[in-house]
Amino acid sequence: MKFDHYEARFAGVGGQGVILAGKILAYGMVSFESCRAIETPTYTAQVRGGATKVDVVIDKNHIEYPRAENLDFFLSLHQKSFNIYYKEIKPDAIVVVDPNLTPNVPANIPQKLVMVDLVEIAKKQMGKTLYAAVIAVGLFAGITKVIKESNIQKAVLDKAPKGTEIDNLKAVKIGIELGKKALKSNDKVVKLTIEDAMLPDEDNGK
Repeated sequence: MKFDHYEARFAGVGGQGVILAGKILAYGMVSFESCRAIETPTYTAQVRGGATKVDVVIDKNHIEYPRAENLDFFLSLHQKSFNIYYKEIKPDAIVVVDPNLTPNVPANIPQKLVMVDLVEIAKKQMGKTLYAAVIAVGLFAGITKVIKESNIQKAVLDKAPKGTEIDNLKAVKIGIELGKKALKSNDKVVKLTIEDAMLPDEDNGK
């Protein structure tokens, strides 16, 4: 994707790992895409269960202001975070929500809406819900093409705790495939489930 400036927001509640998604993306853009990038997290007083977000501002040249003002991408893993942080979003942006945790999305939002069971996919495919954040950053790469697939994988591997590299690589690949499927759809509202989270080699093994 050709761009000079891009803004993304990952939102959820404390404990879901959305801050990690922002860190991975910003690191990947700086380290492998020759871009400027800064991630700015926002926490509430409630550490676990409180609404939280991270904004990632990306620019090919320089960043004048570190906070997002015109979002191109917004992902929410919880209704609480959607209610608070669904703002400053461009009409032609992409909005991604987990419908199980964000069931009340206004029907008239102008943006393309991608509904994907991220937490359920993380639990069933990876065995732990904490991988939802890594799947989310892979989905970002697959649907926006802002960062190359190979580069987001390298970023995830660099940031993965020792001993978890294989699982984190699988999680980001699942996200990339979900994002690519959402990108292919011309529908204004796209719904993706666990069936869409199968990697190509898994499909062949059926």
